[in-house]
Amino acid sequence: MPKNKILILFSHPLFEKSHANKALVENIPDSENITFHDLYEEYPDFDIDVKHEQVLLSQHDIIIWHHPMYWYSCPPLMKQWIDMVLEHNWAYGKKGKALQDKIIFQVITTGGNKENYCETGSDRYSILELLEPFNQTAKVCNMTYLPPFVIHGTHNMTKEDYEKNGLIYGYFLDYLENNDLDTDEILQYHYLNEWFATIKT
Repeated sequence: MPKNKILILFSHPLFEKSHANKALVENIPDSENITFHDLYEEYPDFDIDVKHEQVLLSQHDIIIWHHPMYWYSCPPLMKQWIDMVLEHNWAYGKKGKALQDKIIFQVITTGGNKENYCETGSDRYSILELLEPFNQTAKVCNMTYLPPFVIHGTHNMTKEDYEKNGLIYGYFLDYLENNDLDTDEILQYHYLNEWFATIKT
């Protein structure tokens, strides 16, 4: 079967200080089918090359918004990327079919623990509820939005925890590259990591 082409749109203003994201990025498989695109490295002045970004999107089957949770959303450059790149009559609108049926989801790190993200927790809302604007954005662009891959509690992790999560992320990306995805099955889960844990051999 043909391999899936994966585009990782990475956005972290303080990447050099993030042990968790460093571990994830270091475990991205070295494959011609996986493109790692660091937005803050590419656009330090926020001057996004819209046409270049659109070409990248058109060349890939699976799109990943990879970012830390910033005030219950994404870092500012990723928001600007969404605002500028997903143009009317390209990504949405009557003529906007460029992204139709592509798969998109988020890879997110949070300092807070998983139990914080619920009605009775300190953050009051679940991760899925907080990400609903991204879900709706994907739907407007005719894309298939999957649950997020989430790493919780990064502020309390040991070096071994970072390494373990990095390895899982690497295996996960390798699986995405080499397998057809049953999106109906995946949508039964809150997190992609939970789904992947059920199929990883």
